[in-house]
Amino acid sequence: MFENKQEAPLQDDRTAAIILAAGKGERFEGNSHKLLATFRGKPVLQWVIDNVVAAEFNDIYLVSGALNLEDHKALSLESDAITIVHNHNYAEGQASSLRSGLEVAGYDGYSSITVGLGDMPLVPTEAWKSVTEAEGKLVTASFAGNHRPPVKIDQELWPLIPISGDEGARSLLRLRPDLLDEVPCEGNPVDIDTRRDLERWS
Repeated sequence: MFENKQEAPLQDDRTAAIILAAGKGERFEGNSHKLLATFRGKPVLQWVIDNVVAAEFNDIYLVSGALNLEDHKALSLESDAITIVHNHNYAEGQASSLRSGLEVAGYDGYSSITVGLGDMPLVPTEAWKSVTEAEGKLVTASFAGNHRPPVKIDQELWPLIPISGDEGARSLLRLRPDLLDEVPCEGNPVDIDTRRDLERWS
């Protein structure tokens, strides 16, 4: 799907960021979506956006689906680096959202991406930068020995990502452990999936 599809010349091995923020968040109790829930003074997703913007990527692809992120005034999306990518097939799982971001990144000429999740507000800017700057075709952050996003993926590996299902970058870590490099990172890779998670980490 991605082979020989570039519409722009490769950008000197520079890496774009992808934030996956398309899911329904069905495990989160209440009327609000978990990404819009207030966490330490601002929405969960805003923490992720701010941390990625501070990492100074030229392009950040924010993949939406269940939420039309442009409609929510609580979110600040003013950075010129941010492009919202709508995944109309978000119900097919996280893999479809990652592929939506990769499609745009490939079109824009990127040879690699660093992907993370919109519900991980305590992954700091330095983790995004360290993973992105590391050598290797497949690089993951390691928090206290646990492999967690963000993950950098070289374009050579993009065709191996599933079309659907809830495994995106994680499937590559399992399929190609021979290529995997890890970068020890500070921070907390907790996912805010439930209201209990929100209360615990707030």
